[in-house]
Amino acid sequence: MSVELRKHIEEIVSLTDEEFEQINSYFRFRQLKKHQYLIQEDEQVNNIYFVISGLLKATYNDASGKEYIIQFATENWWISDFQAFYNNVKSITNISCLENVELLYISKESLDKICRENHKMEHFFRIKNSSGYVALQQRILSLLTTNPKERFEQFTSQYPQLGQRLSKTIIAAYLGISRESLSRLSSKV
Repeated sequence: MSVELRKHIEEIVSLTDEEFEQINSYFRFRQLKKHQYLIQEDEQVNNIYFVISGLLKATYNDASGKEYIIQFATENWWISDFQAFYNNVKSITNISCLENVELLYISKESLDKICRENHKMEHFFRIKNSSGYVALQQRILSLLTTNPKERFEQFTSQYPQLGQRLSKTIIAAYLGISRESLSRLSSKV
């Protein structure tokens, strides 16, 4: 399992075997089944998760119970309720498994320690956090400024593999459109 993590880290920084063994010692392994929750609303969030295999979704439920899909996470992606993780507050999101998943996770305390002790890892996590912030900003701007057809085209272009792994109902919810609208859009492709 650590092979995937090392490969992922080394896309940004190179590590010696000794450095990687030290870093790897802070991570723990977890498996969950399809439909299980990784994080539920109102929980304390002490870990961030690296996806080895599988697919998850992060959602937010408003006061009326309507569910909004914030993001997906698949192989080589990181997921958590980052607000809860970094600010030490309770989670406002639910993260559930859309497939069986295998994860590596690290606690806030261990993450802080790794970043203090190894500047390569501090750089790695700064790059990952920056990339996540940019992706989130692009998603918000897409929802605010594009029509359903443009959002669908962006989704299929940016995440071609997810279209095969997600139901049309879930894709439609992510795009903020009806299932029927998605069917019309996908039939034109």
